[in-house]
Amino acid sequence: MKKIIFLVLVGVLMVSCKVKNKTESANSEGWVSLFDGTNYDNWSGYLSDDMHDEWTIDNGAMLYTPSENKKRDIITKAEYTNFVLSLEWKISETGNSGIFWGVKEDPKLKIYETGPEVQVLDNERHPDAFANPKYHQAGALYDMVQPTSDVCNPAGQWNKVELKINHKNNKGSIKLNGTIIVEFEPHGESWDALIAKSKFKNSEVFGTYQTGHLGLQDHGNKVWYRDIKIKEL
Repeated sequence: MKKIIFLVLVGVLMVSCKVKNKTESANSEGWVSLFDGTNYDNWSGYLSDDMHDEWTIDNGAMLYTPSENKKRDIITKAEYTNFVLSLEWKISETGNSGIFWGVKEDPKLKIYETGPEVQVLDNERHPDAFANPKYHQAGALYDMVQPTSDVCNPAGQWNKVELKINHKNNKGSIKLNGTIIVEFEPHGESWDALIAKSKFKNSEVFGTYQTGHLGLQDHGNKVWYRDIKIKEL
Protein backbone atom coordinates (compact mmCIF):
# COMPACT_ATOMS: atom_id res chain seq x y z
CA MET A 1 0.00 0.00 0.00
CA LYS A 2 2.83 2.42 0.91
CA LYS A 3 4.49 1.67 -2.43
CA ILE A 4 1.25 2.46 -4.32
CA ILE A 5 0.77 5.73 -2.45
CA PHE A 6 4.40 6.66 -3.17
CA LEU A 7 3.99 5.98 -6.90
CA VAL A 8 0.78 8.04 -7.02
CA LEU A 9 2.48 10.97 -5.30
CA VAL A 10 5.40 10.77 -7.73
CA GLY A 11 2.96 10.80 -10.66
CA VAL A 12 1.12 13.85 -9.33
CA LEU A 13 4.42 15.64 -8.76
CA MET A 14 5.57 14.91 -12.32
CA VAL A 15 2.31 16.21 -13.80
CA SER A 16 2.51 19.34 -11.65
CA CYS A 17 6.07 19.98 -12.80
CA LYS A 18 5.06 19.61 -16.45
CA VAL A 19 2.17 22.08 -16.06
CA LYS A 20 4.42 24.52 -14.20
CA ASN A 21 7.15 24.25 -16.83
CA LYS A 22 4.63 24.77 -19.62
CA THR A 23 3.21 27.88 -17.90
CA GLU A 24 6.67 29.28 -17.22
CA SER A 25 7.63 28.65 -20.85
CA ALA A 26 4.54 30.50 -22.13
CA ASN A 27 5.21 33.42 -19.79
CA SER A 28 8.86 33.54 -20.80
CA GLU A 29 7.77 33.97 -24.42
CA GLY A 30 6.04 37.20 -23.43
CA TRP A 31 2.45 36.33 -24.37
CA VAL A 32 -0.35 37.89 -22.32
CA SER A 33 -3.95 36.70 -22.58
CA LEU A 34 -6.54 39.31 -23.57
CA PHE A 35 -9.39 36.82 -23.57
CA ASP A 36 -9.18 33.35 -22.04
CA GLY A 37 -12.76 32.31 -22.66
CA THR A 38 -14.11 33.18 -19.22
CA ASN A 39 -14.53 36.98 -18.92
CA TYR A 40 -14.29 40.39 -20.59
CA ASP A 41 -12.06 41.98 -17.94
CA ASN A 42 -9.69 43.39 -20.57
CA TRP A 43 -12.43 44.86 -22.78
CA SER A 44 -15.04 47.60 -22.87
CA GLY A 45 -17.37 49.10 -25.44
CA TYR A 46 -16.02 51.77 -27.78
CA LEU A 47 -16.96 55.09 -26.14
CA SER A 48 -18.31 53.17 -23.15
CA ASP A 49 -16.95 52.17 -19.74
CA ASP A 50 -18.94 48.93 -19.88
CA MET A 51 -19.15 45.94 -22.20
CA HIS A 52 -22.07 45.82 -24.61
CA ASP A 53 -24.67 43.15 -23.83
CA GLU A 54 -24.54 41.90 -27.42
CA TRP A 55 -21.11 40.38 -26.68
CA THR A 56 -21.46 37.11 -24.74
CA ILE A 57 -19.34 34.02 -24.14
CA ASP A 58 -20.15 30.89 -26.16
CA ASN A 59 -18.15 27.73 -25.42
CA GLY A 60 -15.06 29.71 -24.49
CA ALA A 61 -15.34 32.17 -27.38
CA MET A 62 -16.50 35.75 -27.68
CA LEU A 63 -19.80 35.85 -29.54
CA TYR A 64 -21.32 38.98 -31.02
CA THR A 65 -25.05 38.66 -31.71
CA PRO A 66 -26.71 41.57 -33.58
CA SER A 67 -29.54 43.50 -31.95
CA GLU A 68 -31.50 46.66 -32.68
CA ASN A 69 -28.65 48.61 -31.11
CA LYS A 70 -26.04 49.72 -33.63
CA LYS A 71 -22.28 50.11 -33.49
CA ARG A 72 -21.52 47.85 -30.56
CA ASP A 73 -17.79 47.79 -31.31
CA ILE A 74 -15.46 46.86 -28.44
CA ILE A 75 -11.87 47.80 -27.57
CA THR A 76 -9.13 46.72 -25.20
CA LYS A 77 -8.84 48.78 -22.04
CA ALA A 78 -5.07 48.99 -22.56
CA GLU A 79 -3.24 50.64 -25.47
CA TYR A 80 -0.38 49.11 -27.45
CA THR A 81 2.36 50.33 -29.79
CA ASN A 82 4.65 47.50 -30.93
CA PHE A 83 3.16 44.02 -30.65
CA VAL A 84 2.14 40.69 -32.09
CA LEU A 85 -1.58 39.99 -31.74
CA SER A 86 -2.76 36.40 -32.14
CA LEU A 87 -6.38 35.27 -32.22
CA GLU A 88 -8.88 32.99 -33.93
CA TRP A 89 -12.09 34.14 -35.58
CA LYS A 90 -15.16 32.50 -37.10
CA ILE A 91 -17.72 34.38 -39.19
CA SER A 92 -21.36 33.58 -39.95
CA GLU A 93 -22.57 33.11 -43.54
CA THR A 94 -22.43 36.40 -45.51
CA GLY A 95 -20.88 37.91 -42.38
CA ASN A 96 -18.50 40.84 -41.98
CA SER A 97 -16.39 42.07 -39.05
CA GLY A 98 -12.93 43.46 -38.42
CA ILE A 99 -9.91 43.67 -36.12
CA PHE A 100 -8.53 47.15 -35.41
CA TRP A 101 -5.38 48.60 -33.92
CA GLY A 102 -4.23 52.16 -33.19
CA VAL A 103 -7.75 53.11 -32.08
CA LYS A 104 -8.45 56.35 -30.20
CA GLU A 105 -11.87 57.02 -28.72
CA ASP A 106 -13.48 60.10 -30.22
CA PRO A 107 -17.21 60.82 -29.89
CA LYS A 108 -17.16 62.45 -33.32
CA LEU A 109 -15.73 59.37 -35.03
CA LYS A 110 -16.66 55.74 -35.58
CA ILE A 111 -14.08 53.13 -34.63
CA TYR A 112 -13.08 52.44 -38.24
CA GLU A 113 -12.38 56.13 -38.78
CA THR A 114 -9.51 56.09 -36.27
CA GLY A 115 -7.72 52.74 -36.51
CA PRO A 116 -6.69 50.53 -39.46
CA GLU A 117 -8.51 47.23 -39.90
CA VAL A 118 -7.74 43.60 -40.64
CA GLN A 119 -10.80 42.40 -42.55
CA VAL A 120 -12.90 39.51 -41.22
CA LEU A 121 -15.27 38.23 -43.91
CA ASP A 122 -17.14 35.36 -45.51
CA ASN A 123 -15.10 35.32 -48.73
CA GLU A 124 -17.47 32.97 -50.51
CA ARG A 125 -20.69 34.95 -50.07
CA HIS A 126 -20.06 38.55 -49.03
CA PRO A 127 -19.85 40.99 -52.00
CA ASP A 128 -16.93 42.84 -50.41
CA ALA A 129 -14.72 39.85 -51.22
CA PHE A 130 -15.02 40.63 -54.93
CA ALA A 131 -14.63 44.41 -54.81
CA ASN A 132 -11.71 46.75 -55.46
CA PRO A 133 -10.51 43.94 -56.43
CA LYS A 134 -9.58 42.17 -53.18
CA TYR A 135 -8.89 45.07 -50.83
CA HIS A 136 -11.91 44.07 -48.74
CA GLN A 137 -11.23 40.32 -48.69
CA ALA A 138 -10.63 38.46 -45.41
CA GLY A 139 -7.11 39.14 -44.15
CA ALA A 140 -6.70 42.34 -46.15
CA LEU A 141 -5.46 45.55 -44.59
CA TYR A 142 -8.88 46.97 -45.29
CA ASP A 143 -9.01 49.21 -48.39
CA MET A 144 -5.23 49.61 -48.32
CA VAL A 145 -3.36 46.34 -49.04
CA GLN A 146 -4.95 43.29 -50.62
CA PRO A 147 -3.87 39.76 -49.58
CA THR A 148 -1.41 37.95 -51.82
CA SER A 149 -3.50 34.77 -51.57
CA ASP A 150 -6.86 33.55 -50.27
CA VAL A 151 -6.11 31.11 -47.47
CA CYS A 152 -9.34 31.79 -45.57
CA ASN A 153 -11.44 28.91 -44.26
CA PRO A 154 -15.18 29.00 -45.10
CA ALA A 155 -17.84 30.64 -42.95
CA GLY A 156 -18.51 28.61 -39.83
CA GLN A 157 -14.89 27.44 -39.54
CA TRP A 158 -12.11 28.90 -37.42
CA ASN A 159 -9.33 31.01 -38.88
CA LYS A 160 -6.14 32.00 -37.06
CA VAL A 161 -4.73 35.47 -37.65
CA GLU A 162 -1.49 37.00 -36.42
CA LEU A 163 -1.04 40.76 -36.72
CA LYS A 164 2.45 42.16 -36.20
CA ILE A 165 3.04 45.90 -35.80
CA ASN A 166 6.56 47.13 -35.09
CA HIS A 167 7.17 50.86 -35.42
CA LYS A 168 10.78 50.41 -34.27
CA ASN A 169 11.75 48.76 -37.56
CA ASN A 170 8.69 50.09 -39.44
CA LYS A 171 7.38 46.66 -40.38
CA GLY A 172 3.85 45.30 -40.26
CA SER A 173 2.37 42.01 -41.43
CA ILE A 174 -0.80 39.94 -41.38
CA LYS A 175 -0.55 36.15 -41.22
CA LEU A 176 -3.68 34.09 -41.85
CA ASN A 177 -3.77 30.36 -41.17
CA GLY A 178 0.02 30.18 -41.15
CA THR A 179 0.66 32.21 -44.33
CA ILE A 180 1.84 35.82 -44.43
CA ILE A 181 -0.57 37.43 -46.89
CA VAL A 182 -0.01 41.16 -46.25
CA GLU A 183 3.14 43.18 -45.52
CA PHE A 184 3.41 46.95 -45.10
CA GLU A 185 5.22 49.81 -43.36
CA PRO A 186 2.99 51.09 -40.51
CA HIS A 187 4.22 54.69 -40.67
CA GLY A 188 6.13 57.04 -42.96
CA GLU A 189 5.82 57.96 -46.62
CA SER A 190 4.76 54.49 -47.75
CA TRP A 191 2.02 54.38 -45.12
CA ASP A 192 0.82 57.86 -46.01
CA ALA A 193 0.67 56.84 -49.68
CA LEU A 194 -1.54 53.84 -48.83
CA ILE A 195 -3.95 56.09 -46.94
CA ALA A 196 -3.97 58.61 -49.79
CA LYS A 197 -5.20 55.92 -52.18
CA SER A 198 -7.88 54.62 -49.82
CA LYS A 199 -11.37 55.69 -48.73
CA PHE A 200 -9.75 57.33 -45.71
CA LYS A 201 -7.74 59.84 -47.74
CA ASN A 202 -9.67 62.85 -46.44
CA SER A 203 -9.31 61.90 -42.78
CA GLU A 204 -6.98 63.92 -40.59
CA VAL A 205 -6.55 61.19 -37.97
CA PHE A 206 -7.03 57.78 -39.59
CA GLY A 207 -3.93 55.62 -39.18
CA THR A 208 -1.93 58.37 -37.45
CA TYR A 209 -1.86 56.92 -33.93
CA GLN A 210 1.14 54.67 -33.31
CA THR A 211 -0.21 53.89 -29.84
CA GLY A 212 -3.85 52.97 -29.40
CA HIS A 213 -6.47 50.42 -28.42
CA LEU A 214 -7.18 47.16 -30.22
CA GLY A 215 -10.76 46.75 -31.38
CA LEU A 216 -13.32 44.25 -32.68
CA GLN A 217 -16.14 45.32 -34.96
CA ASP A 218 -19.89 45.08 -34.89
CA HIS A 219 -20.84 44.99 -38.57
CA GLY A 220 -24.34 43.64 -37.96
CA ASN A 221 -23.44 39.95 -38.30
CA LYS A 222 -22.72 37.10 -35.93
CA VAL A 223 -18.98 36.61 -35.31
CA TRP A 224 -16.86 34.64 -32.84
CA TYR A 225 -13.36 35.35 -31.47
CA ARG A 226 -11.25 33.19 -29.18
CA ASP A 227 -7.75 32.55 -27.78
CA ILE A 228 -6.83 36.26 -27.96
CA LYS A 229 -3.31 37.00 -26.77
CA ILE A 230 -0.67 39.67 -27.31
CA LYS A 231 3.10 39.92 -27.08
CA GLU A 232 4.60 43.37 -26.86
CA LEU A 233 7.79 43.95 -28.84
